[in-house]
Amino acid sequence: MEIKLIGASEEDTMFVAGLFATAIGAGGVIYLEGDLGAGKTTFVRGFMRGLGFLDAVKSPTFTLVEPYELGRGQVYHFDLYRLGHPEELEYLGVDDYFNENALCLIEWPEKGSGYLPDCDILLSIEPVLLEPLALEQSSAQLLSEQLSSEQLSAEQQTKMNNNDARQYTFEAKTETGRQALRNLNSLLMDAEQQSLTYC
Repeated sequence: MEIKLIGASEEDTMFVAGLFATAIGAGGVIYLEGDLGAGKTTFVRGFMRGLGFLDAVKSPTFTLVEPYELGRGQVYHFDLYRLGHPEELEYLGVDDYFNENALCLIEWPEKGSGYLPDCDILLSIEPVLLEPLALEQSSAQLLSEQLSSEQLSAEQQTKMNNNDARQYTFEAKTETGRQALRNLNSLLMDAEQQSLTYC
């Protein structure tokens, strides 16, 4: 099962992440894929907000893992970008983090290949270039028209020049993942976020 969405802004990334946090159960492993600057840490920040965590959410680039204790259980945010070799995960005692009551979000999972459990959800985040005015259109019209730059207002041109549009591809790898995506799909149907669209 797969869900593909396009969002027009960082706000959309936070919104989708918050819905996803509501959709997933108490435990699971989520791989976050995307280039530097794609919005993986922003997604984690929105995810944590969706779980009711209002303090700062920082990227564990140097510590490799940031633990959070919440009423619903543990959440672990991994950032493996600076991992020298997958074997280093053994020294972290990585197996202790993965249990049925923990949510683990892992950036750069390919760097831990062979030492990480399989994921329930693989999320790919990619920058996309929206057509002019797409940031202003309803989801039904998103990506449907093109206008020349002369037809754009100054505000619309600024939004295009600071494009934070992203495509989010959620791919379920297990039954836990499939249930989370069914829940997410229901939440998206009920949501009124005009700048989000399925693709």
